[in-house]
Amino acid sequence: MEQIREAILSGDRSPETYAGLAVPESYRGATVHKDEVDMFGDLPTKEKDPRRSLHVDEVPVPELAPGEALVAVMASAINYNTVWTSIFEPVSTFGFLERYARTSEFAKRHDLPYHVVGSDLAGVVLRTGPGVTKWKPGTEVVAHCLSVELEDAEGHDDTMMDPQQRIWGFETNFGGLAELAIVKANQLMPKPAHLSWEEAASPGLVNSTAYRQLISKNGAHMKLGDRVLIWGASGGLGSYATQMALAGGATPICVVSSPEKAEICRAMGAELIIDRSAEGYRFWNEENTEQNPKEWQRLGKRIRELTGGHDVDIVFEHPGRETFGASVYVARKGGTIITCASTSGYLHEYDNRYLWMNLKKILSSHFANYREAWEANDLVDRGIVHPTLSKTYRLEDVGQAALDVHRNAHQGKVGVLTLAPEAGLGVTDPEKRARFETEINRFRDA
Repeated sequence: MEQIREAILSGDRSPETYAGLAVPESYRGATVHKDEVDMFGDLPTKEKDPRRSLHVDEVPVPELAPGEALVAVMASAINYNTVWTSIFEPVSTFGFLERYARTSEFAKRHDLPYHVVGSDLAGVVLRTGPGVTKWKPGTEVVAHCLSVELEDAEGHDDTMMDPQQRIWGFETNFGGLAELAIVKANQLMPKPAHLSWEEAASPGLVNSTAYRQLISKNGAHMKLGDRVLIWGASGGLGSYATQMALAGGATPICVVSSPEKAEICRAMGAELIIDRSAEGYRFWNEENTEQNPKEWQRLGKRIRELTGGHDVDIVFEHPGRETFGASVYVARKGGTIITCASTSGYLHEYDNRYLWMNLKKILSSHFANYREAWEANDLVDRGIVHPTLSKTYRLEDVGQAALDVHRNAHQGKVGVLTLAPEAGLGVTDPEKRARFETEINRFRDA
């Protein structure tokens, strides 16, 4: 593994060099263990600690299947799916691996007593399996997390509709929070040359998800002039939605939970901001059993104060249960509530009168297809959208990194160094970087 690291750090990217490197028998990866799925018992969700369940283990390098690539991972990042995996909610991911294993001989590799997690990476291709022609050893890459088989007709209009669609590193094994990772070759995309390894790794999942959810014809299809309410606008997902709204000529109304997060939104260029903690919104009673419509009304009034009397065209939803009733209420007549997650709970409740009588739409969105992920990555490469990396941990501290995200004690994205010995490495176009240095660092500066 040290030879691989040295080759990458040398800057040599010739295919011959990497083809000549020996692939080790094992590598270090962040794992959860199948025999620990009940370790948290009946603890409340917020008290479940990923530092107890996430391990850094030495695991065998699996066989490479046709159409796959083995990537030396320099850096990765934390997403909510890693948090869910680490606290075994809403279900253990070992069920995903068991079901996947029943689909083919090569899929059997994924059903193991451990799960190597992580759905982001930036690194260098080491090997490619039979049938791969687009990517060569030595190529610097990032990866999106859509894993598809495309053996069914349903997947050939929108690959997210493939019946065998899975999220790599969550519903499959051999994820990116590791020194090596296995991905399908059609998950690979060019690494932006002006970014460090950890910066390049951090947008993948959330940037692509925000792009489909907000911009794509498969999502809200945002247009010039739209007013967009963005929950968690300084977080891993919302920070990309905020940038896209601004770049696309829309007006984001950013909902945050602290003055510090409000300042980050201002640094991105947003002007209309609601600090829900400072303004004391309480959409549910203390028992979390009943909502308070007067709080929905108060939020709607606040939005109209900020927008000069207008309701929002789009609500960018991902908290779920805690905010969904309010989201349905505050969307304009004929507006769209687009939802991609439920980080505060999956059982949503809303008053259907405000939906049906006002002709509003609830749309669902999940990650992105390859075209959407590629376009989202191109926005980063062109400097239209920037990484929102705020902090970077070592692989040994992956549990703490996941805890930060679990407890919302972070801004933007939290990165994890895997093979990279320190932060800041991997920039190969410093002139391009110099044009965007302030934007790249604004979450770190916060």
